[in-house]
Amino acid sequence: MDVSYEACSEAAAWLRARLREPPRVALVCGSGLGALAQELRDPQSFDYAEIPHFPRSTVQGHAGRLVVGRLGSAPCAVLQGRFHLYEGYSPAQVVFPLRTLALAGVHTLVLTNAAGSLRPGLGPGHLLVIRDHIDLAGLAGRSPLVGPNDDRFGPRFPAMTGAYDAGLRRLALSLAPPELRATPGVYVGVGGPSYETPAECRLLRTLGADAVGMSTVSEATAARHLGLRVLGLSLITNSAPGDDVDDDDAGDVTACGAGPATPTGHAEVLAAAQVGARHLRALLAALAPKLDEPGRGRTRPDAP
Repeated sequence: MDVSYEACSEAAAWLRARLREPPRVALVCGSGLGALAQELRDPQSFDYAEIPHFPRSTVQGHAGRLVVGRLGSAPCAVLQGRFHLYEGYSPAQVVFPLRTLALAGVHTLVLTNAAGSLRPGLGPGHLLVIRDHIDLAGLAGRSPLVGPNDDRFGPRFPAMTGAYDAGLRRLALSLAPPELRATPGVYVGVGGPSYETPAECRLLRTLGADAVGMSTVSEATAARHLGLRVLGLSLITNSAPGDDVDDDDAGDVTACGAGPATPTGHAEVLAAAQVGARHLRALLAALAPKLDEPGRGRTRPDAP
């Protein structure tokens, strides 16, 4: 698969030729959250298979469509389905769609995901507004920025300080419905697809993470490289085991899971995501017009 700047430009040109207006805000839907696209007015929908060079989503709960329309007053693109390292995609393939959308006119990116809680008191149905992340795959060299750098995307060594926009985070916290019990925190991205063991959850908590998932961090890194403003939202769908889990009872408690003798699976995550998605849709509908206010453009002056 071609992931070059030229391929992204070709995909962006294909979209611009078909869209009534270019999107300025993009939302990436996590597992079970694709219904966010139902909030768009006057939608135009494209299967990923139609768009030049786009990868194909292979995971249940990820429809594999790009839907473009208005969310409130903001022209938005909603990616119903994202791509993951565990599907066999390279980091550059994972971020191809958002690079394409940046070249098509997007200046602000909202990343949503379904995540497991690592923090006591942060339970299913709650919302973590991401203030920072730990990219375990990226630290091990599986970053979308590995390889020859194309300066048309961004600089060779982008700083990741402030990768998640503080102003957007404060806005999300102020507008979140009370049912979401929104709180800021740190998200850790792991490779998957297996869920974490109790020992791994204890390690991730020690590292300072509040929630864990299998997406988002590569996209946030590429967005920072592009100079996009980024808001990250983790809908908590399952909880981590307690700190009192030991070797004798670890087999009875799931990692970031649903309780004694009830292993967390993808079906459970999708079901939990659907419960909280209604409140998350209300938040995004309130947020969208403010995401496209004047002056909300890219943070890097030479961004494409």
